[in-house]
Amino acid sequence: MNADKNMEKLYHNISAASVIKILNSDVENGLSNKEIHKRKLGFGKNVLNEEKKYSNIRLFLSQFKSPLMYILVFAGIVTLFVHNYTDSVVILLAAIVNALFGYFEENKVSNVLRKLKNTLKIKTTVLREGVKKEIFEEDLVPGDIIFLKAGQKIPADGRLISANNLKTSESVLTGEWLSEEKNPNILPRETILADRKNMIYMGGLIENGTGKAIVTAISKKTEAGKIASLINDAKEIETPLQEKLHNFSKIISIVIGIGCFIIFLLGIFLRDLSWAEMFETSIAIAVGGIPEALPIVITMILVIGGERILRKQGLIRKLTSVETLGSTQIICFDKTKTLTEGKMKLNNIITQDGELAMEASIFCSDAYMDEEGIIVGGGTGAAILEGALNNKFDIKKTLEIEEIQNLPFNSINKYALSLRKEGNKKTLYICGAPEKILEKSKNASLWHEEIERLAEKGLRVIAVGCKEIKKTSKDLNKIAKNFNFIGLISFIDPIRNDVRESIEICKEAGIKTILATGDHAKTAKTIAEEIGLQVEAENILEGKDLDNLTDSELEEKMGKIKIFARVEPRHKLRIVAMWQKKGKVIAMTGDGINDAPAIKKADIGIALGSGTEVAKEASDLVLLDDSFTTIVKTIEEGRTVLDNLRKSLSYALADSFTSIILVTFSTILFGWPLPILPMQILWNNLIEDTFPTIAFAFEPKEKNVMRRKPNNRKTGLLTKEMKTLIFATGIIDQFVILLFFSFLYFKQGMDLDHVRTIMFGIICIDTAFVIFAYKNLRKNLWQINPFSNKYLNLSSILVIILFCLAIYNPFFQTILKTMPLDLTAWGFIILAAVLSITGIELTKYFFIARGNTES
Repeated sequence: MNADKNMEKLYHNISAASVIKILNSDVENGLSNKEIHKRKLGFGKNVLNEEKKYSNIRLFLSQFKSPLMYILVFAGIVTLFVHNYTDSVVILLAAIVNALFGYFEENKVSNVLRKLKNTLKIKTTVLREGVKKEIFEEDLVPGDIIFLKAGQKIPADGRLISANNLKTSESVLTGEWLSEEKNPNILPRETILADRKNMIYMGGLIENGTGKAIVTAISKKTEAGKIASLINDAKEIETPLQEKLHNFSKIISIVIGIGCFIIFLLGIFLRDLSWAEMFETSIAIAVGGIPEALPIVITMILVIGGERILRKQGLIRKLTSVETLGSTQIICFDKTKTLTEGKMKLNNIITQDGELAMEASIFCSDAYMDEEGIIVGGGTGAAILEGALNNKFDIKKTLEIEEIQNLPFNSINKYALSLRKEGNKKTLYICGAPEKILEKSKNASLWHEEIERLAEKGLRVIAVGCKEIKKTSKDLNKIAKNFNFIGLISFIDPIRNDVRESIEICKEAGIKTILATGDHAKTAKTIAEEIGLQVEAENILEGKDLDNLTDSELEEKMGKIKIFARVEPRHKLRIVAMWQKKGKVIAMTGDGINDAPAIKKADIGIALGSGTEVAKEASDLVLLDDSFTTIVKTIEEGRTVLDNLRKSLSYALADSFTSIILVTFSTILFGWPLPILPMQILWNNLIEDTFPTIAFAFEPKEKNVMRRKPNNRKTGLLTKEMKTLIFATGIIDQFVILLFFSFLYFKQGMDLDHVRTIMFGIICIDTAFVIFAYKNLRKNLWQINPFSNKYLNLSSILVIILFCLAIYNPFFQTILKTMPLDLTAWGFIILAAVLSITGIELTKYFFIARGNTES
């Protein structure tokens, strides 16, 4: 095989016979088995690159690639190094449990995706060694002669050898929903890919007719493969949550590390404490400051959010994308299927005789109804019959009129003819491209303006005409003139019913919606206005104009643009990159191979469930029902997840902050013994806190969740209100604990282990009360239903049960160094909890009253 790489680009510009010669094939016999074996070794299988599949062990280990997990593992190793084996085991066990949660959820998502794929290998008909045979598509090689028929997916790129009324849809590649007539004629060298009617492309669909072609490219060398390879060049960036967690973990690590070191030095040189004593204190501060349960909690909240989204027909492929959905500021979407149904429907008949126009179109249609009344065929023909049925037109009776001759539609004539005989009357009907029918009709000049008006609306338009025939001809083209122009029939790719409402919700939620399509600007403008976007000329930018803009010029224009028309895959990549450069969180929707690179590049890549596997593999979210409304629902869930994540995070950090300042104040400032031991802090952080913080994941959405502006990428994980509540909780709780410790230990002279058990109880039981204060960071308890979350209610009860287990079970008494408590001790614990929640609610009240609450 001696195909020149440069010649590959010019196959449309030379004859099919020349292409066959270049590829060393034979139109009569195809390739020999020897040549096939040789080419398989050279070209490999005819499959596009798929996403790398990780082994179970690698998937599990990947769960540790989190800054919070690094801190957790580091804390476990440090405690192991200083021979605090129990503490070390508990901390490392927490890390393993968190990794297991993430592993099982991501593995489940992978399994769902595998079920979505068509696991059956598809076969195609090929000519080899002079015999027609069926082979798997993956076994095709360049030079193979293949046979095409209606309903078949195109298995590879090829040059047509012959075509019989062949129509293909290449929407997965070009984004254009209309089918295109194909023929093997030589085309000019400068013909763009989308207009190469003598070529077929992998991933397309044969809608009508038959044909024969020679395979010119397979796998990565196909046009689809070239676009798929762009995905590898589209580097993924961290999600907003990953960025925030990374920064947050870095701050925690630095603060705790420096804090422990300073406290260690102060204890030795200021308080003259021993190295061993201060090391234990530093470990207590580190253990108290690190929210050990937080990685588990974050994973669980994201998992539960992903489950909720799945129930709403959205499949999240990456857990961290759940929160990113809630931060979405821009949705960039294609038209076909995303907004529309991707199927032609009859829109209107513009004529004075609607019945005659309908008859003429049915007579010339290449579609038909079978014995069971099912429409067979696709494209315009099927849309005509479906429209007739919807308008109660009697198709069966119409087709009873005898057909004498017909001429099917082809791309050269651009019309179809049907000669019918009814009694002694013979009538020739014509249906096709308006400009062609106008040429062959009389008294039709006034229709030009109407045709242009319909085209500007983005409608597909055909014209119909008829004339009575006295004398027939074997060649109908010879008598195809001087028709009586009947009228126009328009077709539309209908907008989904729920799209307009979804766009309105996006506006209310502060989300900018942008249409990026391969359609002409006027068509795109019509679609945009139909879905509720107000568009002026300054809001539209075409791909050719985009190419002429520098990055700085484009950045200046971006804010005004609502429509990008006539765009190619590389344009979509640039659009996404430019919005990200401006610090925006952008989602990109699509279903075709051409959408995949931009889908992967976007912060949230959204693929349609009916789309190509390439698009799905590149995505973060798959819409199982192809509904635009599902995007809005998933964003709503994403915002709810972010709210609940912040509630959970606020409480977890407040508890950790309490532990830090408690140990610091008591040991360094006051010179007291530790009010609570490191293992008791661990118990509280891992056992007592985990269930309530996970329960926040089940908090119902707040009423105004889709009436708030989205968070931008620069917004930190901790809002101003969160910082205030965390600080207030820490100060109030540590004040209460130190007050009680001072009273019981110094004033009452209680045994240290007894007092520590009470302090341990205050910290644990305080959780059962204070978690309700974090149900809503914007309102006080008396403004909401504090018991609306049954899981939070149960977790509050569980906290009390677990604390009882810690102080009354002999095994845990030994590990935690606790002792049983009487009713008086319980009274102190309950009193401390009531004081704590009262102080927190008062802080929240005054904070909200000042109007400083962040959305």
